[in-house]
Amino acid sequence: MDEVLAAVGPRLRAIRRQRETTLADAAAATGISVSTLSRLEAGRRRPTLELLLPLAQAYGVQIDELVGAPPTGDPRIHLRPVQRNGLTLIPLTRRAGGVQAYKLIIPARRGSREQKTHEGYEWMYVLNGRLCLLLGDQDLVLTEGEAAEFDTRVPHWFGSADPTPVEVLSLFGRQGERAHLRARTTPRTPS
Repeated sequence: MDEVLAAVGPRLRAIRRQRETTLADAAAATGISVSTLSRLEAGRRRPTLELLLPLAQAYGVQIDELVGAPPTGDPRIHLRPVQRNGLTLIPLTRRAGGVQAYKLIIPARRGSREQKTHEGYEWMYVLNGRLCLLLGDQDLVLTEGEAAEFDTRVPHWFGSADPTPVEVLSLFGRQGERAHLRARTTPRTPS
């Protein structure tokens, strides 16, 4: 039991960082003080149900994910959409660290086209609609079935290219991991 509880703090920190949320943001969303959150993440405060329930809700995860509960054998995936900066973000991966997969639903023509930079590498595939991608000095429009891959240290912005929403599959690696696609070769048959 002590090992399970000791692992909660690092898991909380990893999930918070994965969502690019500060302790102050988490405190505002949950009503838990910054100092209590800091002590929880550092393992200096024992996690309780009263603390974990609002954190699970704020981070959009099952409480099982916070405590590292063993799988129940239920094959269903319970995706929890997160609203961030006007777009809907649906995490498709459940582990902290490494390459993360998301489905993004970007509303029509969102906000300013201010480019940002951050550590990492991103791969985006357009499922539905048209995606406008500003990448450095390039202004690109990707249509259904097209993909782009880029270093996120290059100034970038993306949004809907039309007055309709766009749906995108995104793979993101904070440490700069790239998507690697491997094609299997099939032996040729004589003609």
